[in-house]
Amino acid sequence: MTTPSYPQLHIKRGKEHAVSKGHPWIFAGAIHTDVPIEQYGAIFDIHVPDGNKFIARGYFNGHSQIAFRALTRDQNEAIDQRFFEKKFRELFELRKRFINTRSTNAFRCVFGESDGIPGLIIDKYNDVFVIQIHTMGMELLRKTIVEAMKEVYNPKTIYERSDVGVRKHENLPDEPKGHVWGERLTGEVEILEHNVKFLVNVVDGQKTGFFLDQRDNRKALQSYCTGKRVLNCFSYTGGFSVYAALAGATETISVDVAAAALETAKRNFEINKLPTNKHQFIDMDVFNYIDQCEKKGEKFDVIILDPPAFVKNKASLKKGLAGYLYINERALHLLPKGGILVSSSCSAHVSDEMLQQTLSMAAARAHCTLKAVEIRHQPIDHPFNVQFIEGKYLKYYVMVKE
Repeated sequence: MTTPSYPQLHIKRGKEHAVSKGHPWIFAGAIHTDVPIEQYGAIFDIHVPDGNKFIARGYFNGHSQIAFRALTRDQNEAIDQRFFEKKFRELFELRKRFINTRSTNAFRCVFGESDGIPGLIIDKYNDVFVIQIHTMGMELLRKTIVEAMKEVYNPKTIYERSDVGVRKHENLPDEPKGHVWGERLTGEVEILEHNVKFLVNVVDGQKTGFFLDQRDNRKALQSYCTGKRVLNCFSYTGGFSVYAALAGATETISVDVAAAALETAKRNFEINKLPTNKHQFIDMDVFNYIDQCEKKGEKFDVIILDPPAFVKNKASLKKGLAGYLYINERALHLLPKGGILVSSSCSAHVSDEMLQQTLSMAAARAHCTLKAVEIRHQPIDHPFNVQFIEGKYLKYYVMVKE
């Protein structure tokens, strides 16, 4: 076997330990070699200068603080279409081990660094596949990736949703979005999740169209909702509300500022044969709605708080935690004793400990205690590796108010 040949980068002595143990990143200050700007995004081999020991193979971008992202630690493995086909098949088989694909046909096939393919997201919505490219290295491999997707997934459609701000950190000038390959989309895609139907707007929906990472948490919610009045804050297209209604909730109230998302939520109720006249869909800012309910003295048996990421970077941590504190404290005033508060955070910069401390402060301010009965994280299609703790971002707490 001929060993593939790539240009070499040298990592400073003592800086190789994390990447050699499985972490995918090397920061700019740890790279010893100067790279011409025209080679940014290209594949390189990382070596330790003393003894010229091979560490990893990946791509380099001098525009980014994360200068190198590892793709393989096998020196005999070329980064080509065969590489991506092999990785896609392995990851797809892993999903199918833990996801019942007869009852669920929507999940994340590739989750960036946590799946060993940094900078790349691939989501499956039935037979429509959505690609999202975050980095210059993946951008240069775009055609190879699409060809591998066609070979492995046999998709009806490939659509791109790379309209994400993180590309700016890679000095990528645009945020591409649109049809890539196959049949053109003419409307929403209908998916199946635990045998529950949902309509997904791949073209204009949030993220790649749906919050796939809450799939198992939506299902788990059902055990708390039978015979209950459920308030779903930041409801988007009503995922939690549909599951609650199917579990026998007497009423669900879905609140979101996006009127179009609420219209889809109504249709999600309808395709699951749920009567929309027994449920509410309220186009209003969640903070204003909660304040309004408190003034009226309204109470709910279950309240779900699944807001967008309040903390998008370290600089916004203090302000974001204050947002989590405020919304949880206000929600607790709407719960009777014995009521259920579901509080979730998708902010990677907010650790479990930070969220728990915030919830403790919210309970103290609301003059109650909270007993955690269930704590959940990400599903198998959004894995986090113990060598890459940065990939652990989703926290989901179910608590009883006492």
